[in-house]
Amino acid sequence: MADIEIPDDLIELERSAWTAIQNGTLTVETAQKVQERITEVAAEAGQSRTAVEMQLKQLVRHSQPEGEVA
Repeated sequence: MADIEIPDDLIELERSAWTAIQNGTLTVETAQKVQERITEVAAEAGQSRTAVEMQLKQLVRHSQPEGEVA
């Protein structure tokens, strides 16, 4: 997987959406905002939307908490 620079605003959008998913409160509007921003970042980076989304989800959903060793 290519190392794509994910902007902070997209990381925050995904964190917000992930929290909403876990709480059962995700709205269509929130999901749409994330998808639209993923599409923008993919176009800017010259990468596929899927590659950006995969890297973003890996970063937000599967990263180790700060200070924790894998």
